[in-house]
Amino acid sequence: MYKLDFLDKENDLNKVIKRFKRNPQPVSILFISLWDSYCDGLISKLKEKYGTKTKGESLYIVDSFHMPHSFVIYRTTKIPHLIQMRGETTVSEDYLPHILKTLKLS
Repeated sequence: MYKLDFLDKENDLNKVIKRFKRNPQPVSILFISLWDSYCDGLISKLKEKYGTKTKGESLYIVDSFHMPHSFVIYRTTKIPHLIQMRGETTVSEDYLPHILKTLKLS
């Protein structure tokens, strides 16, 4: 279960990453574009399933319009792009069917 957290400042993402380094709780970051139809569909599904949730793991959503420099951190060139940080492990996924399965949307 996820709770959605839309970020609109680079500094907010930096705070999330620093917090993870201090206290390694699971973190998921989804990189999207506001102009991509696949990303629009993904966000619609996320809002439909998790839009009202207040508990669960935070899914931080970063868009290329508000935070273009954040895409450099994880070398994001394809969207949507899901990053999951779990302790010592970081998993990067940019294949949409796998992202849907990971986020329990399919």
